[in-house]
Amino acid sequence: MVDLKQRVLTGWTLSRFLYLGLGIAFIINCVITEQWFGVVFGAYFASMGLFAFGCACGNCFVPSKNDTSAKTSTGDLSVDFEEVKP
Repeated sequence: MVDLKQRVLTGWTLSRFLYLGLGIAFIINCVITEQWFGVVFGAYFASMGLFAFGCACGNCFVPSKNDTSAKTSTGDLSVDFEEVKP
């Protein structure tokens, strides 16, 4: 439960605000016009913004083939390990 609370309270970006705001606006519009099936779509987008999953948290980003900043070579990669004792 702590993870969910932390996820809701931290990491807010412009895209999360937009997803939440537009989802709520879509829900309100669908309720006013009595288009009940549209409430489901609005709830989905609002929950993406609120709980930071899907495209709202940046998981939809796919770097282009020409983007050199996203490419890494195996020679530049270094991994540090920590031993966790029970």
